[in-house]
Amino acid sequence: MTLGTQVRLSRLFSHPSGNLFGGAVDHFVGYGDVRKGGLADLPGALDRVMAGEPDYVSIQPGAARHLWPKYVGKASLVIQAGCFTPDDRISQLIATPEDAVRAGADALAVAIPVRGNTEGQYIRWLTDSVNAAARYGMPVIAHVYPRIFTNGPEIVFTPEEIAYAVRIGYESGVDVIKVGYTGDFDSFQETVATCPIPLVIAGGPKTDTLLGALQQTSDAMRAGARGAVVGRNLWGHGDPTKAALAFKGVIHDGLSGEDALARAGA
Repeated sequence: MTLGTQVRLSRLFSHPSGNLFGGAVDHFVGYGDVRKGGLADLPGALDRVMAGEPDYVSIQPGAARHLWPKYVGKASLVIQAGCFTPDDRISQLIATPEDAVRAGADALAVAIPVRGNTEGQYIRWLTDSVNAAARYGMPVIAHVYPRIFTNGPEIVFTPEEIAYAVRIGYESGVDVIKVGYTGDFDSFQETVATCPIPLVIAGGPKTDTLLGALQQTSDAMRAGARGAVVGRNLWGHGDPTKAALAFKGVIHDGLSGEDALARAGA
């Protein structure tokens, strides 16, 4: 690990808790009808997320170019390079480590699905990105989503598939892994214990209530996760700023979901 990688990672995990709270507004082609939902107004959604003072935000390079200048210095920027749909209709890398350097980012995120006939292509995305990033001292964060194809492609969160996703991530040489929570404390704790790099959870899928998302995050933290990167359960909430404050209470202060909600007034 180069000095540059260490410096940038230290900024991502700079909170005194040693944990990380990230906001994800990097959904791009997977979002659907752009006129509806929490990202219909992307500038406004980013504004509300940033009001909750996340440690970092992951965003596509083009959106960052247009929207990030007003937030410079207020959080770490992570450039999302992966661009795919679960059915592989779209499958592209849209940013390089050099792009992340030019943007002033502290990390390059590479989102990939695993399983299926195209899995090897996505693993190559990761390994190529890791090798290229090493030249710049740029950390790589893998967002890994296992799929099944029983009734069409579907992202899954079973203990076996999440353990597999984590293994793909660290054997590809990345610096941080983001995966979904399994919903099973013991299996997730076992996966975290055998992972040699920081593991954070994805804040989705969208839960019925904010409390459910916070409880899921609290369980993952108790199992050894180093934080969470939250999308739909943040900007999809009626008040993203209060939701962000509640997640911070769980991640940085070790609060229960109920106590975090009460403190945030959510």
